[in-house]
Amino acid sequence: MPFPFKKITLGCIAALSLPLHAETVQLDDQVITARGYASDSFDTPQAISVIKPKTTDQGTAGDLLVGQPGLAVQSDGAWGKNPVLRGMKKESVVVMVDGIRVNSAQPQGALASFLNLGLLDRAEVIKGPNSVMYGSGAMGGVVNLLTPSPKFTKESKLGGRFGVSASSVDKGYSGAVLLEGSNAKQGFVVGLAGSDIGDYKSPNGREENTGYQAASALVKYHHKIADDVVVRANLQRHNDDDVWYPGSARTGGQPGGAGVPPLLGKVTIHSPKQHRELYSLGLDAPLAGGTLTTDVYHQEVFRQIRANSQNLNRDYVRNDVSFKTNGLRSQWNSTLGESNWFSVGVEGWKMTGNPERYMDNNPPNFNSNTRNDPFRDGEITSVGIFLQDEFAVGDALITAGLRYDQVKGDASVKGVGPQAQTKGLDSTDNNFSWSLGAVQPLTNTVNIYASVGQAYRAADLRERFEDSARGDGYYHVGNPQLDPERSSSLELGLKARDGLQAYQVAAFYTQIDDYIAGRVTGQNHPNGLPIKKTENLDKVEIYGFEGKLELPVSLILVDAGFTWLHGTNKEDNEPLYEMPANELRLGVGQPSEQGFNWHTGIRAVAKQDRVASNFTNGSEDETSGFVTLDARLGYSFGKAAGLQSSQVNLKLNNLLDKKYHEHLTDGISGQELKAPGRGVVLAFSGSF
Repeated sequence: MPFPFKKITLGCIAALSLPLHAETVQLDDQVITARGYASDSFDTPQAISVIKPKTTDQGTAGDLLVGQPGLAVQSDGAWGKNPVLRGMKKESVVVMVDGIRVNSAQPQGALASFLNLGLLDRAEVIKGPNSVMYGSGAMGGVVNLLTPSPKFTKESKLGGRFGVSASSVDKGYSGAVLLEGSNAKQGFVVGLAGSDIGDYKSPNGREENTGYQAASALVKYHHKIADDVVVRANLQRHNDDDVWYPGSARTGGQPGGAGVPPLLGKVTIHSPKQHRELYSLGLDAPLAGGTLTTDVYHQEVFRQIRANSQNLNRDYVRNDVSFKTNGLRSQWNSTLGESNWFSVGVEGWKMTGNPERYMDNNPPNFNSNTRNDPFRDGEITSVGIFLQDEFAVGDALITAGLRYDQVKGDASVKGVGPQAQTKGLDSTDNNFSWSLGAVQPLTNTVNIYASVGQAYRAADLRERFEDSARGDGYYHVGNPQLDPERSSSLELGLKARDGLQAYQVAAFYTQIDDYIAGRVTGQNHPNGLPIKKTENLDKVEIYGFEGKLELPVSLILVDAGFTWLHGTNKEDNEPLYEMPANELRLGVGQPSEQGFNWHTGIRAVAKQDRVASNFTNGSEDETSGFVTLDARLGYSFGKAAGLQSSQVNLKLNNLLDKKYHEHLTDGISGQELKAPGRGVVLAFSGSF
């Protein structure tokens, strides 16, 4: 799968000719996700990306991952962008907001989209197995979406930041404002953000059902009740209205439309309303010579899921569901000697879901409003204990971790009608995870690292209990007795930084046993739909290389990144289903804290011709390669007009108006939703 190097060269020439804010590798950022407390990513034996949004970034948090080494997105529309880390999709990636996992179990919709970009401080992405720290589902890694944290200051302070932007390609508008206050005893952050995004335009024309409206509110408060004792509160609410998933569209009587009555015409899944709510309380306190950090929380993801018939001009399936999670996480950190840092913790959470679905399944009137729940009273409970020790051996820093989890799943009813199941639905998994990593300095500015470990993923509610037709044209049959997936991983890497240049490269290999996936059985359900049954595969393998670079050349800053990925389904002896394509990113720019700045870059994605055929019964098709060119110009004014700082930025997206779609874009073959075409984003931001 060669890269289109000729097109890359032409793109570089065009990019260098443009007077175009630089992309930063940010290898020297302090991260909290890797170890559960603030630590330097340079000394962590894993590949880490810290991604900070810019005022010209519109869309959802998932959009930030596009083009980043080892990262990709699976999309079913403009709103829904699911993170994919090293070829592992959303079920194998833990998505968190402020360190609290966002649980759900819906085939459509992306967890990373339940937060407005205007309230995001940064995204920390830890690639590779992280079950020791975060339990089930962290085989591919962790995406932690972090909002600004309150601070304490000796003197009272009040300030904040704001940003507004407008986009031409979707006639969209976004805005956000954050107010921050602090003194020696108290600190708070209050934020509001909103977006009104219209249907975007691709080279094919205006794409229907790609617009949406979003609004977020955030209140965080920290109170110091003693020198080392801090109480924390975090309240969040995110609303989305009129979200559609164009990749789900199927037409009865046409390819991919099996099970859709032809009288309904085109059927598309959408969410008229959905929201995420978070309420958490935390305590940081000294204990036995160390620090104890504890959080208790309640989080709810509510969705209205509708199937809309174009011919009826209304919804014929109506499903309301809330996935509620109550949880606790407590971690104690302490030094043991001069060069030993020890952590031990407990974590427990319980997620419940009880979908309420009604269907009009009486052609030709389609007005029966029949209750048809895919499952009832589903719940998953996870309880775990973990420990991690970091110690020095000579110049090397060793990190070793171990975790034990017990995961229980149950439901009162699986499926509906004569095939409904009420017995044999409960199951319990006992899971051990471990990790061992080492970082060895080669020089003062270069570290080499290695890590090995095992992680796991327990089946989610949908995989266990849902028996129902879905928008992909199959009748899905859940399996309550699925074994958890178990992965064994190896990673070797190199990190370097000297204050001017920085780079990171990594090679990795992961073997997953008892891989959970839906297999096309070749049988049909009594309703006529072909059956796809959730089961454990014998073994899959994923391996690859990734890297990124930031290099100053005179006054210019050059940045680059690449991903090469290979996945194999060993049971069927064929490529693993839906693996992201290989890609390369090159950029050049001139950053500036004050005055003019610019950046331009190209992204070249290879053709993906390694597709599954047996496992998917021929439903995965090749995707053509493509090259896109983007640019950004900005001017920073510094302190002016009562503001501490202000900036105006202009971003030019897809300058070549390239018609393309990512390989992981949902949709009927040949009818996948095309990516946005050429567009301009104008943004103004500042601090006060």
